[in-house]
Amino acid sequence: MNEKVFAVTGATGFIGRNLVPALFSRGKNVKALVRRPDEYGVPGVEARRTDLLEPATLGIALKGVHTAFYLVHSMSGKSDSSFAEKDRIAAENFLKAAENARVQRIIYLGGLGEVGSDLSEHLRSRTEVGRILQSGSVKTTVLRAAIILGRDGASWEMLRQLVEKLPVMVTPRWLETRCQPIALRDVLGYLQGCLEREETIGGSFDIGGPDILTYRQMLLTVAEMMNKKRYILPIPVLSPRLSSYWVDLVTDVPAALANPLIEGLKNEVVCRENRIRELVPIPLTPFREAVALAFEGKV
Repeated sequence: MNEKVFAVTGATGFIGRNLVPALFSRGKNVKALVRRPDEYGVPGVEARRTDLLEPATLGIALKGVHTAFYLVHSMSGKSDSSFAEKDRIAAENFLKAAENARVQRIIYLGGLGEVGSDLSEHLRSRTEVGRILQSGSVKTTVLRAAIILGRDGASWEMLRQLVEKLPVMVTPRWLETRCQPIALRDVLGYLQGCLEREETIGGSFDIGGPDILTYRQMLLTVAEMMNKKRYILPIPVLSPRLSSYWVDLVTDVPAALANPLIEGLKNEVVCRENRIRELVPIPLTPFREAVALAFEGKV
C-alpha cells in the first residue's frame, strides 16, 4: 500500500501541536519533524529529528513524504536581523531537501502584511520565506494570516495578559491599526482543506476571520468579556519599540516572541483577497467566539 505521508515541521509549536493530532484523527499518516524526537509523545505519530539549519537531518526526515507543512519561523528580541538570516537559510535548506526527496507539495503558513519598505522585519522575513519556498520545483501553497487566536499563541497571550494586568494602558499610535484576526480552528481548517482542493496547489491566499478590528477594539472587547474596566491613554510619540519594553515587564510572553510581534503592529494586516473562502468554504469564527474558545483552551 502506497499511503501518503504528511510531514509537519514545527510540530511542537503553537500551530503544529494542534495540526498533528487533527491530521492523525482524520486517518492521515503523519510524521512530526522535531529537534528532540525522544521527548515527542503523540501516540501513533512518527517523530524524526530535524534541524532546518542542519541539512544532513532533512534528507532522512523527508524520505517518502508526499506533503510537508512548513510552520517554522525564527524570532528574535534583538534589533539585528539575524533571525531573518536564519529563516532564509532554513527555507533554502528545506526546499533543496524537499526537491531531492521528491516531495510533491509544501503548505506554508506565513504572515499578512503589505510588501514595502515600512514592513516590519518579522513580516518581511515571513514573506521572503514564502518566496523562497515557491521558487523551486515543489508546488508550494502559501497561506497568510494575521493574529491567530488560541490558547498559548503568543499574540493572544499578549492581548489577554495586557488586559488582565493593566487597568490603565498607555499606548502608541498602532492601537488604531486595523487587523483581521483568525481563530486557531479556522487556520487548522484551511491548512487541512488545502489537502482536499487541488486548486490551492501552488497558490498564495490571505486567510482571516470575519471581523476587521483595530487593536483598541480587540483590547476593549477582551476586557469586556473578562468583566474588567480598562482605560486606554494614547500617546502619539510612543513607538512600537518602546512599547515592547512594557510588554516585557507586564506579560510573561518571552521577549524573543513579543518584540518582533510588537514591531509588526504598525503594519495593517487585513486580507486583500478572499479566494480561499470559495475553495475551502469553512464556517468562519467571529472574534468574540474565537476569544471564548481561547479562554477555554478549545479548538
